[in-house]
Amino acid sequence: MFTGIIEALGTIVAVENQGSNRHFTVASPFAVELKIDQSVAHDGVCLTVVAVDAAAGTHVVTAIDETMRVTNLSQWEPGRHVNLERCLASNGRFDGHIVQGHVDATATCLSVTDQAGSWLFRFGHAPGPGRLTVEKGSICVNGTSLTCFESTDEGFTVAIIPYTYEHTSFQQLKAGETVNLEFDIVGKYVARLLGR
Repeated sequence: MFTGIIEALGTIVAVENQGSNRHFTVASPFAVELKIDQSVAHDGVCLTVVAVDAAAGTHVVTAIDETMRVTNLSQWEPGRHVNLERCLASNGRFDGHIVQGHVDATATCLSVTDQAGSWLFRFGHAPGPGRLTVEKGSICVNGTSLTCFESTDEGFTVAIIPYTYEHTSFQQLKAGETVNLEFDIVGKYVARLLGR
């Protein structure tokens, strides 16, 4: 389980295809602390560490075809920054919201508005069962726990403060680009129970 509180920015340094799988080598400040088989969220996608090179400060994760299909990982190339979060420790502080690392859908960034001290990002997504947000509810965008507003069945807006902007991949996000979404797990269960 994750919380959507980004620990570090990683950088994709290599991409390798092997059959239908794709391996990503990622440089990060905490690579030396990782272990093989550990789960790490990369832009909100829970991926298993399959190799670690402590000397180089890198780790490798593998994405299967299904993961590539439902996320934005097919767009990842060397030089891209990705948000990283390790699993919540059992004695850790719960600062964000419940995040599983299971991407529900992708969305398109429709606009970025500079508010002279913060930024507003508007996202649009296809409607569907469980794809719902509520005003002032939680949403996970590229692994980041955020509060949404201007919520509709097909989109929402989030406000990004300078600290989040500087320490996450929001600093490189532009209108027209694709992001990973994980909708609130509580809302998804309620929607399912109510037959929506």
